[in-house]
Amino acid sequence: MAEPDGITDAARRSAIVAELRRLEESALYSGQMQFETTKQWRGINLWLGLPASGLAAVSGTVALVSATGRVAAGVIALVASGFGAILTTVNASHRMNKAAASANAYLEIQTAARQAREVDLPYLAIDEARQVLAEITARRDEQNKAAEPPNRRAYKKARRNIDSGGQTYAVDETAARTGR
Repeated sequence: MAEPDGITDAARRSAIVAELRRLEESALYSGQMQFETTKQWRGINLWLGLPASGLAAVSGTVALVSATGRVAAGVIALVASGFGAILTTVNASHRMNKAAASANAYLEIQTAARQAREVDLPYLAIDEARQVLAEITARRDEQNKAAEPPNRRAYKKARRNIDSGGQTYAVDETAARTGR
């Protein structure tokens, strides 16, 4: 059936399917980049936090064991506090948690777009399908505003992971092989 503007329901449905696929792909890459960012911040948190804790313990031990080790204990304590200060300033654990939350939000958007396309779209009226698309787009746009931009390294690692099949489901691979 042709709409007043001459575009058929089938053409509109096809456009909605294409846009849902774009949302899925966007969320796939954005989510994977946020997961890679999470890993980076976790590494930074460990690289700064472990030496800070270890050096603080060593400094306390040196100070308590030997009265002549005051200078060494003081230097070690200063180095430990330097690591702690950097860790506090960088706020790696907060950034790690924020990136993980963003990654999971992108996965939710990816799932919603896929389910809308694969499960719901064939049974929805065009206006309902358009509304679902608008809602998922709004969720993605809000998440884009909330997520910190990933760095180049996260982008490269995410792309490698996706290109190597790291984000595919076995059921999709089976369907591709069998044609179902």
